[in-house]
Amino acid sequence: MRIVVALGGNALLKRGEPMTAENQRSNIRIACEALAPIAARHDLVITHGNGPQVGLLALQAAAYKDLPSYPLDVLGSQTEGMIGYVIMQELGNLLPYERPFATLLTQIEVDPKDPAFDNPTKPIGPVYSREEADEIAAERGWTMAPDGDRFRRVVPSPRPRHIFEIRIIKMLVEQNVVVICAGGGGIPTMYTAERKLTGIEAVIDKDLASSLLARELDADFFMMLTDIDAVVKDWGSENARKMRRADPSALRALEFAAGSMGPKVQAACEFFEATGCPAAIGSLRDAGRILAGESGTLVNADVDGLDFFPNS
Repeated sequence: MRIVVALGGNALLKRGEPMTAENQRSNIRIACEALAPIAARHDLVITHGNGPQVGLLALQAAAYKDLPSYPLDVLGSQTEGMIGYVIMQELGNLLPYERPFATLLTQIEVDPKDPAFDNPTKPIGPVYSREEADEIAAERGWTMAPDGDRFRRVVPSPRPRHIFEIRIIKMLVEQNVVVICAGGGGIPTMYTAERKLTGIEAVIDKDLASSLLARELDADFFMMLTDIDAVVKDWGSENARKMRRADPSALRALEFAAGSMGPKVQAACEFFEATGCPAAIGSLRDAGRILAGESGTLVNADVDGLDFFPNS
């Protein structure tokens, strides 16, 4: 099978954990231990988040008062290389030496008229207290938004339209290469009025970009791995229940948080509706069981409506 796996931010850095290289490598090692058995048997393409990393790089760049900060597209490309390097190394330590790997900087086109540019919603970087957030917003002109009882910087998150490197990715996969690409949703780019490609100040949603990638690769299975066991109906209430299987129409009728589960559900539905192949959302530690249909929430046509885990 050809499988696309999107690693959530928890695969790189747990909430509240210091953003050290050591912590990130330790978390990536855990992710690779879950993915190695899949890579040993299937074609595998890996995408990943980069919100904390690109936010940290932006903060570091802003510390140089006499120099302009690097734009988000450049910072995004830096994180693709940085995170891809560690994934390749850790996964390579678990697979036969002969298995090739490649990390590919991935440019993704967005529409300059996308309404997301008027409504920044994508959180990046660390969390702050209200006082810290107000101070940073006034100093740097950043937009800050609540994140639980804390605050984070938010930036525009336009929809992905086209993956420029898709032909190269296909060629690599056909040669049994494990490809790490579209990190952080890919490098956000758009065409100017003069048809010149340029980077933009935005972060593309990783799950929507991964869904587009999976569709264009003709993947047989699309998996989004995070820190939850399954998609939850009525999350946070006494009626909360974990979904085992769901058809897209029933899933789309529910409401999910725009900054977290919402894009994952949308990405899963779009992949299944375009390909007829299953998509799944679940825990990183259960990657093998999700592929076997024994864990996580599976989005397909095998159920009419919603099917819940017993005693969930």
